[in-house]
Amino acid sequence: MGKPILIKAILVSLGLLAAGSAVAQTPGDAQRDPAKTEVWKPVPAVVATPKDAAPSDAIVLFDGKDLSAWEAEQGGNAPWSVAGGAVTVVPGSKGIRTKRRFCDIQLHIEWRTPAKTQGFDGQHRGNSGIFLQELYELQVLDSYGNPTYANGQAASIYKQAIPLVNASRAPGQWQAYDVIWKAPRFSQGGGLVSPARITVLHNGVLVQDDTVVSGKTEYIGAPSYSPHGCAPIYLQDHDAKVSYRNIWVREL
Repeated sequence: MGKPILIKAILVSLGLLAAGSAVAQTPGDAQRDPAKTEVWKPVPAVVATPKDAAPSDAIVLFDGKDLSAWEAEQGGNAPWSVAGGAVTVVPGSKGIRTKRRFCDIQLHIEWRTPAKTQGFDGQHRGNSGIFLQELYELQVLDSYGNPTYANGQAASIYKQAIPLVNASRAPGQWQAYDVIWKAPRFSQGGGLVSPARITVLHNGVLVQDDTVVSGKTEYIGAPSYSPHGCAPIYLQDHDAKVSYRNIWVREL
């Protein structure tokens, strides 16, 4: 019998309390004290979130002006074109990568496939890719009414994980990925401690939900892991004039 119930029974037996009355909780009852569950520290840092702009603690990788944060695949100046606030693949020039290396990040990136699609279908329509740590590809593709293998469509983890839904917009329209990337962990001896995990929202719709990445992206064959550290974000040249804008990351 709990203490309040015992007190009530005694008072009722003595005629000092009606049977239907309630007994107030004792002031010292810690479980009834809201202050016991209030945590005041540490106080979260304040992050400003201006409309249509990167958060105040973000690293802006492309703001529509230049590619100073990027370099060519083999080093040197990034060869893609910048115009109208966007950077566009120059087919045949190879990919570009960030000069800075990253591990765990929140990534925001917007992309647009070419509006003209005549003569192109499947993997040849608006193909590019976002490689986390240069090894793990989040597919970029025009998947609006464009059938292809499901683990190769837009928002797939290429050749590994099919997106939960197809949230693609029509070709020529801007689309957005918001990504939470948790890098793989390796032991000092090079063994895999924990695989990479990825969450992706495509145009605000959840399409990868804490998905386990099985290893580096492979076109043919099973994925596998080799030990590595933090590495650049890489954007792929796949012979399509795909454009990107508003690229920023927050290190987690």
